Amino acid sequence: MQKLLSYPLSCIYYLCFLLTLIIFHPIQWICFNLFGYQAHKVSVDILQFCLMRCANILGTRFSYINPYEIDTNRPLIIVANHQSLHDIYPLTWFMRKHHPKFISKIELGKGIPSVSYNLRHGGAALIDRKNPRQSLPALMKFGEYLEKNKRSGVIFPEGTRSKNGKPKPFQTKGLEVLFKKTPSALIVPITINNSWKMLRYGKFPMGLGNHLKFTVHKPIELATFADKQELINSIEKTITKSIES
Repeated sequence: MQKLLSYPLSCIYYLCFLLTLIIFHPIQWICFNLFGYQAHKVSVDILQFCLMRCANILGTRFSYINPYEIDTNRPLIIVANHQSLHDIYPLTWFMRKHHPKFISKIELGKGIPSVSYNLRHGGAALIDRKNPRQSLPALMKFGEYLEKNKRSGVIFPEGTRSKNGKPKPFQTKGLEVLFKKTPSALIVPITINNSWKMLRYGKFPMGLGNHLKFTVHKPIELATFADKQELINSIEKTITKSIES
């Protein structure tokens, strides 16, 4: 019965989602080109809020659990598990005070209203995962950007999303590069739960009535760890042990 109900609601959701992206594309262009970075960021923040409201059509709820005071005037490396594209817009909204920037595959930099424009102009790292000669310098430049501008870099070390919620092993190369190029960063581990259920039937119809949870764990001073592999293992364990089965 729920899946049957999901068909008409998914049509409404996708229509609203697409219209939101189309409407905000010229808004982003105007903000960025006429008023600069800060205005563009505000437009992107509002976009994320609107995308969350679109998800409410499907009965989606969002929770952000963060008992920690996190400095807004220093670079962060936000490390999270990855379950679906529905990780991204709530995480961007909840962490908006920290100017989150994503590491994304280069294909997303073209052809998607609002999304591609923001990735190209908002400070993201666009990498070709099949080409280390491109991806490594892009990651290094991204880390230097975070350090210089006190931004937050979001990385999903699994490399690809989990289709059933079960975490994949962390790939360490991207983290190692960011650790090297953003030495003053604070590491913020985040566990994401139930995002994969949005796509439990595939891309259509959408899953209904899901409660997406974003749990922030105790931030870690990067500089206090000499053994970066030990740090990565600790972060992975912290994140994965809170993933709901």
